Amino acid sequence: MLAPTQTIEIIEHGYKTLNINYQEDIKAQFFAMDPGEIPCFSQQLLRDIDSFQKRLTNQFSMNKLAHQPVDYLIFTSDVAEVFNLGGDLAFFVDCIKNNDRETLSKYARLSIDVLYSNYNNLGMNDITTISLVNGTALGAGFEAALSSDYIIAVEGSEFKFPEVVFNMFPGMGAYSFLSRRIAPAAVEKMIVNAEGYTAEQLYEMGIVDMIAEKDRLDEALRQFIRRLKKSNITRKAVLNMRNRVMPLQKQELNDIADHWVDSAFSLSNRDINAMSRLVRAQSRMMASQQPSVKESLSA
Repeated sequence: MLAPTQTIEIIEHGYKTLNINYQEDIKAQFFAMDPGEIPCFSQQLLRDIDSFQKRLTNQFSMNKLAHQPVDYLIFTSDVAEVFNLGGDLAFFVDCIKNNDRETLSKYARLSIDVLYSNYNNLGMNDITTISLVNGTALGAGFEAALSSDYIIAVEGSEFKFPEVVFNMFPGMGAYSFLSRRIAPAAVEKMIVNAEGYTAEQLYEMGIVDMIAEKDRLDEALRQFIRRLKKSNITRKAVLNMRNRVMPLQKQELNDIADHWVDSAFSLSNRDINAMSRLVRAQSRMMASQQPSVKESLSA
């Protein structure tokens, strides 16, 4: 996580899986994921992000931040070399085995609530969202990064949609977010072939907006914000035009998430076992403290 030059707490502490801080000199509110043993989108992490987003929105609407304005909302991670490993696969397996469609549906809808809120800039036009990716971003972790206006990634960071390994697909916004940045054919290739991409490759494709040197993420963010300020009218206009030409309605994401839930309950035992193996591989990966997309997907 970045080491702030000055920290002002805007949102109270008390989140189990989030670390919150505010950097006054760049008017940036950070929320950093720190979900525990396996850095994935657990139910607790989703609830914490949802609560944080709503509290920040409420404070803005009540004009409580007049003396501490927020221009940038920064989505990042406090887990070394890992942004997020995706959905909570162990939880998925439990829901499927117990035929608990309702619980899995609530999880999917909450995921959409969180990512769409970030995509929609909390409903406030004067906030810019930035994802700071400090390492591996898999599945829903990749989708989360894509939900921001801009992505800054540490050199060598790895991105991948591994869902095809267990006969599923990324259902929390991947197609919707990516198809507004690159051609749909390229999106489908990413999803179906489950190829891994480095930050450098995604930069060339126009998905990542800036590459940061390792251990210099703070400097990269500040440099990027300076660039944004120099051309803020142009950049805001481009984002507004994108949203006007290719608007994204929340119902689109919810419909895809519902299809994702239906598909989950159509998986075979072989597919479910593959999902369980991936959970074990992720646990080994984190225990070794040597995160590797290749290791987690070759299990």
